[in-house]
Amino acid sequence: MFGGAITALATPFRNGSFDGGAMAKLVDWQIEENIDGLLACGCTGEAATLTHREHLEVIEKVLDATGGRVPVIAGTGRNDTASSISLSREAEGLGVDGVLLITPYYNKPTPAGQVEHFTRVADAVDCPVILYNVPGRTGTNMLPETVARLSEHPRIVAIKDAAGSAERVTAIRGLCDITILSGDDPIAMAQIALGASGVISVVSNVAPGHTARMVSMTLGGDLEHAREVQDLLYPVMRALFLETNPIPVKKALQLMGFCTDEMRLPLVPMSEGLVPALRNALMGAGLLE
Repeated sequence: MFGGAITALATPFRNGSFDGGAMAKLVDWQIEENIDGLLACGCTGEAATLTHREHLEVIEKVLDATGGRVPVIAGTGRNDTASSISLSREAEGLGVDGVLLITPYYNKPTPAGQVEHFTRVADAVDCPVILYNVPGRTGTNMLPETVARLSEHPRIVAIKDAAGSAERVTAIRGLCDITILSGDDPIAMAQIALGASGVISVVSNVAPGHTARMVSMTLGGDLEHAREVQDLLYPVMRALFLETNPIPVKKALQLMGFCTDEMRLPLVPMSEGLVPALRNALMGAGLLE
């Protein structure tokens, strides 16, 4: 149901408010560049600092701008189950194609708690649910055995895995038949070669066409040409994590003319001393003149 190259969209701001016009421009460009899907309000979208109203506004704008041309997923996970259920239901009501649920952060639930949390949310909605494992942000890793148990739920159809391990694809595939989506751009090609169905990507914010080609080539077995695209994008992938994501992404999108580099506190714009390295990486990949 979900696969290929899916962009974890940055959320443009201007003068403290969500910039819907910039988001529409970014969405149109993503689709013109043949991206396979879009994620609104993920970690790259600074979801943790959006108000409830803004969260729904961002989702609605992405849906409107997309116009059904590609699937839209909404990040609706919270660190408490009741809020995750409420937000997931509201996003479903707006018409999203699926919801992405991050492992509850700060609380660090046990595997049993994870199973209860995700099951309760999946029971409460009718749309597909994608698990999101990102221990670097949540402090908790979801075990392959937990993923396998959750995959038995009819609405839990996929996992975005950002644990930084290609090996996990093999481990999860050995236990269940859930769709696996990479959450780590530098190893996405390796994870897809091992059986993942695509990537929910940061780098595709600035290079959707290249990312879509790399994923398509890898899925099609054309590893030689996929490696060429991977080699082209690798310096950009590294540069986009010179500081906390999505700080460099916002700066890159500003340099490319899509939006401001405005962040929500406690994040601040990219350190000026690092901007030349980012600019050079974008230029090297032909993304900036």
